[in-house]
Amino acid sequence: MKKFNIAKSRRLRSTPYSSRIESQGVTAYTIYNHMLLPAAFGSLEDLYHHLKEHVQIWDVAAERQVEISGPDSYKLVQLMTCRDLSKSKIGRCYYCPIIDDNGGMINDPVILKLKEDKWWISIADSDVILFAKGLAIGNKLNVKITEPNVNILAVQGPKSFKLMEKIFGKKITEMKFFGFDYFEFAGDKHLIARSGWSKQGGYEIYVEHTKSGLQLYDKLFDEGKEFNVKPGCPNLIERIESGLLSYGNDIDNEDNPYECGLDKYVNVNSDINFLGKDKLIQYNKNGIKKKLMGVKIESDSISITETIEIYDNNENHIGELRSGVYSPHFNKVIGIAMLKKPNWDTGTKIKININGKSVNGTVCDLPFI
Repeated sequence: MKKFNIAKSRRLRSTPYSSRIESQGVTAYTIYNHMLLPAAFGSLEDLYHHLKEHVQIWDVAAERQVEISGPDSYKLVQLMTCRDLSKSKIGRCYYCPIIDDNGGMINDPVILKLKEDKWWISIADSDVILFAKGLAIGNKLNVKITEPNVNILAVQGPKSFKLMEKIFGKKITEMKFFGFDYFEFAGDKHLIARSGWSKQGGYEIYVEHTKSGLQLYDKLFDEGKEFNVKPGCPNLIERIESGLLSYGNDIDNEDNPYECGLDKYVNVNSDINFLGKDKLIQYNKNGIKKKLMGVKIESDSISITETIEIYDNNENHIGELRSGVYSPHFNKVIGIAMLKKPNWDTGTKIKININGKSVNGTVCDLPFI
C-alpha cells in the first residue's frame, strides 16, 4: 500500500492540540469521526514498551461526544443500546453497544451520565449523531442533540496516576474505574474520567475550555518529565493484546453484540425497550454462526489494510482476520478474527496467507493478556 499525505480541509478537522503534537514529532495521522487522529510517533514497538512502563499524553479529540439532553433523553439513550441503563448513576461511565433494528452494531461507545436529563455518548468512528437524530424525530422525543466542543486528552500508562496526582491532588487517584468527576485547572473545571483506550491505566480529560486545555497540555509535559512522559496515541500492539475492539476494524454493522463477545452488555431479559431487541432475543435463543476470537500466527510481520481470509488445514474457508500486529510479548503475530462455527474453539489450527506465504496459526481467547 502506497503512502500519501492527508490534505487538511474544513471538513477534515484538526484538533486544538495539532500544533503541539506536530512540534513533538507526530509521524502519521488516521481519520476518525471526520477528524485527524495521531497514529504514530515513530516506532510502534518503542512506544508500546514506553506505554507499559511510563506515561503518555494522547490527543484523542477525535473521540467526539454526542450530547443528548431534555425530558426524553434517557428514553432515547436506552432506545439506542441493548445495555440496561435503568439503574445508571450520575458520575459513571458505561460501555454500551449501540445497535440498529437488526441487532447490528452501530457503534460501541462509552456513555457518561452527567445529569438525569443530560448524557454524553463518547463515540467510536461512526456518525452516531445522525442515528440519534433519526430515532428522536421518528419517535417524537423531546430531546436536544448536539456535538459539544469537547476535545479529549488521554493520560495513559502506569505512571499516569502519579502525574495526575501531582497536578490535581490525591482525590483524583481515589476515583474508581469508569467514574468521573470535575477538577479545576487554570480557573476552569474539567470533567476527568478514570478511563482510556489502553489497559495500562489512566485518565481521559474532557476539555471544554480550549485555552486552559492547552495550558493543561503543556503542564502535563512539564510536570511529567520525572515520569519520562512522551506524546503518544492508541497503540496497535497494546490494544490487540488487551482485546480492545476497534469499530470499523474488528466489528461493524454486519456484526451483532453476541458475535462480538459483548454478551454481558446485552439485557434481553429486562423490561427495557431498545431498538433490535426482538432480533437479539432470537440470537440469544438460537445461537450465533460466527464469533470474534483471538489468533496467534507463526509469523514475525504483518500489515493489514483489508481483511485476510482464514482457512482450516483442509483449505476450507472458516473466517477472516480483521486486525493483526507483531507482538513482542509473544514473539509472533497476534490478531482479532471473525470465525465461523464450529471453528472458533480455542486450539483450532488455522492457515492464513501473509505476504504471499501460507503460515500456520492457532485460535485463542480474547484478551491475549
